[in-house]
Parts: sequence; C-alpha cells; structure tokens
Amino acid sequence: MSTASPFGRLLTAMVSPMRPDGSLDTDGARRLAEHLVASGHDGIVVNGTTGESATLSEDESLEMVRLVADTVGDRAEVVAGVGSNATAHSVDMARRAADAGATGLLLVTPYYNKPTQAGVVAHCRAVAEVTDLPVMLYDIPGRTGIPFTTETLRELATVPSIVAVKDAKGDPWASTKVMATTDLIYFSGDDATTLPWLSLGAVGTVSVVGHVAGREYAAMIEAVDRGDLATAREIHRRLVPAVDAIMSTSQGAIMAKAALVELGVIEHATVRLPLVESPPEHLDILRTGLKESGLL
Repeated sequence: MSTASPFGRLLTAMVSPMRPDGSLDTDGARRLAEHLVASGHDGIVVNGTTGESATLSEDESLEMVRLVADTVGDRAEVVAGVGSNATAHSVDMARRAADAGATGLLLVTPYYNKPTQAGVVAHCRAVAEVTDLPVMLYDIPGRTGIPFTTETLRELATVPSIVAVKDAKGDPWASTKVMATTDLIYFSGDDATTLPWLSLGAVGTVSVVGHVAGREYAAMIEAVDRGDLATAREIHRRLVPAVDAIMSTSQGAIMAKAALVELGVIEHATVRLPLVESPPEHLDILRTGLKESGLL
C-alpha cells in the first residue's frame, strides 16, 4: 500500500489482552501485535476505546505502547491514544507515549466537560505542540458528547502536527467539505462505513473488525486505489456478517476479544468492569458471523 500517511493506512484499534485475573497479558499483546502485522496492518492504535483505555492505569497504558513498539519495530506505526477530559493529563500522556515509542498520537475531544469549540481547539493545540509526533483527531461525539465542527477542523488543520481525522461521526458531506478545503487526511472510524469513506477520499481505516479481517481490509484499500470498486464492494458485502456480529451484538472490545479467542490469537476474552464477557448466545452469533464472512 501507499505510504501517503504517517500513520499507515490499515490500522486496527488493538484490544488490550488480559489474563483471567484482569491483569495485562503482555505475551498475548505481543502475539496480537505480530498477528496484526502479519495480516496486512501497517499501523496499530494502542490505548484507544477498543483497548479499554478508560480502565487502564497510566503505567499500563505506557506499557502497552512500549511492548507494541518493541514488537513491531519499523514494520508498523504505533499510534497511542492520549485523549482525556483534562488537558494537562493528555499533555503529560502525549510526552510519555512519545518516550515509550509511539510514532503518532490519537486525540478525542475532551469528554464529559462539554467545552466550547474554542476550548476544543485550545486543548488540541496544547497536546499537539508538546511533541513532534503527527496527531490524528478522533471525531466520535457518540462517546465524547462533543463533535469537532467543520470550522474547528479547519482551524486545527493549521497546526502543523495535526494531520488527520478518524471519523466516527458519520457526516460525509461535512467531512467532504473539510477534505476539500484542508490538507487533513481522513480515516474511517466505523467498520460499517469503511468503503463509503474510502470512496470519498479517505486514505484508510482504523478498524475493530480488522483484528480478524486485516487481509480483507488491505485488499479493499488496494482495490479502491486501483479503481476496482466491484472488488471493493464484494469484500465490503462479504464482511457484513462479521461486522454485524462484532460491532452490533454487544460492544466492540468485548466481541473483538471473543473473536480473537475463537481464532486462537489470544487465550482469554477477559475484559474489565463495567464491561463483561460475552454470554453463550452472543458467542453463537459471533461464530456464525465469522463463518459466513469466511473468517472462521
């Protein structure tokens, strides 16, 4: 794939493997990072939502960055989630993630506080200016309660290190206007909309289903690059059962871990409260979806 993006083009928001007692499974994390690179990823997001960042300690978050960076070396970019609703905390985590080996940063809007858009701009500038790493903004108002408005994205596009947007807002027309008037590069932030975003000019995806469908998403990106929309659509449609099973049955991190256990990549599907593991009926849905998409 092209090297037009400093983050890579096929990224997955990696889960944080855990042992049955809830502690980090560092061996499992290394195996998973190797699995992602082997299945076509040129970037890995660590400590994103799917990595259960909300329930990891600072030390655990930084340990995840270090071990993934050490594992993949120069084979993939390592993008560290450093979002917080406290700017000083995000600034500190950005510095520490850079020291731990991150090659990029992922930054959501400050959740819960409900800042004005001027506050969002000030927050992002403060984080972006503390390191030389490229920053990907993560627009997911369904979780944070605060969107990046079109005007805010245009303003933040003037910050040299803010170079990309991961879109899970789902407003393609607004984002098209941003792409038409700035140099920001776009990534799909929702597996159901990966092909639509690629067709509009996104350079890649930050996936959850990519844990088990990396080769398929890599093939989709390559098909769009060469203008082969028929092949891209065939892959998109073939993945529908898996996307529905992982993203719509309960919650992405829960189901992604369960899927990785089904494929033998990690040993345990342990998640931390308030998340709970999949009940048997959800696992049945998952297995059916993976089989129908040709992934199991």
